[in-house]
Amino acid sequence: MAQTWQFQVRITVVPELADALRARGQHEGKDLLEAVLSERNASLKCQFDAFAEYVEEAERAGRDRYPLYPWTKDTIGNPEKKAKYLRSFTVYVRDEPVYDRETADWLHARLSALAGKVGIEGVSRFDTNPANNPQPPARK
Repeated sequence: MAQTWQFQVRITVVPELADALRARGQHEGKDLLEAVLSERNASLKCQFDAFAEYVEEAERAGRDRYPLYPWTKDTIGNPEKKAKYLRSFTVYVRDEPVYDRETADWLHARLSALAGKVGIEGVSRFDTNPANNPQPPARK
């Protein structure tokens, strides 16, 4: 039986749109972006915010149960990486971070069509196949 992978779409946006998305503020392209997302019951989550929540949860529940804690803590504490991840957003569909190929392909196509027009700088698609996903560096 063939393995069925799930997929995720992420977007990178200009700082002004990132600020509007995180603070629920106004930006010229935000309404069009949200209209596309609503067609698939999708929403956005800032990757920096997701990383910060992971670190907070690990510190509350016990770091030993969170294998990515050291890497994630270092990442959010690095000013260059913080700036990068504040502009990176994961598309969630029905509150799930991964979904079927058809949904991911649709989102990727629609969001790519908006790139350069509404504050989207780039659109990426990832799958859950571990062979396609780099692992965080080992701690020394």
